[in-house]
Amino acid sequence: EARANKRCREACISAMMGPSLGPVNLFGEGSQEAKGEQARMSSIVGALAIADLVKTSLGPKGMDKILQSHSRGGSVSVTNDGATILKSVLIDTPAAKVLIDISKVQDDEVGDGTTSVCVLAGELLRQAAELIEKKMHPQVVIGGYRLARDAALKALRAAAIDHSDDEAAFRQDLLNIAMTTLSSKVLSQDKEHFAAIAVDAVMKLRGSTNLDQIQIIKRIGGTLKDSYLDPDGFLLDKKIGVGCPKRMRDCKVMIANSPMDTDKVKIYGSKVKVDSVS
Repeated sequence: EARANKRCREACISAMMGPSLGPVNLFGEGSQEAKGEQARMSSIVGALAIADLVKTSLGPKGMDKILQSHSRGGSVSVTNDGATILKSVLIDTPAAKVLIDISKVQDDEVGDGTTSVCVLAGELLRQAAELIEKKMHPQVVIGGYRLARDAALKALRAAAIDHSDDEAAFRQDLLNIAMTTLSSKVLSQDKEHFAAIAVDAVMKLRGSTNLDQIQIIKRIGGTLKDSYLDPDGFLLDKKIGVGCPKRMRDCKVMIANSPMDTDKVKIYGSKVKVDSVS
């Protein structure tokens, strides 16, 4: 009887502690696990697929991509911008998502070169895959890439030319950079015109890097050459109110950064008095 009670007690303890001490499944239903060489090569293959996707849109001879949305309406857009293409692609490979994040950072920090960084990173991975297949350790490959990075930076600094003291030469350098950037865009046929507009707008900032100060107003109709930069002042995208004159000369203009409606004035006890609505 004592043995039977002991076995019953042990069975009850194992029944209570069994589920808590058993293995826990961290993966969801239908998920797969990859380890070691298989995981490494699958990541490289996914990243190379992204690089090959945008490679054909690189440079002045690059081809445009037709993107069709799967949402309601199925809108179609044509672009050769690497960041726009990568934002529209559904990716489930972690390494490929890293390439997309690199493209986003490049677009936010520089505004150009989104395709180039993906292609460069893809080629580095392609060469790394060949070295890994030859049984070279990944850390050795990374160390070699870091040495190459230092050598490339040293060569770039040695070849750099500073024209900041010469305003004419500095402006010409900016024009050349802008025209090179626009060579792969849709408006490449009018790159001289738009390069001059972009350089003039940036020069008006007087050294500031806040591009939010440059306002772009889009209008339907006309040609690309009808675009212009207002030389003095700024443009307001507003419509003339009912009963107000459309043109006035030698007038005084008040600029307020707060609404003038009686129900939105934030200063208590204030009054707004006008002589005429016109």
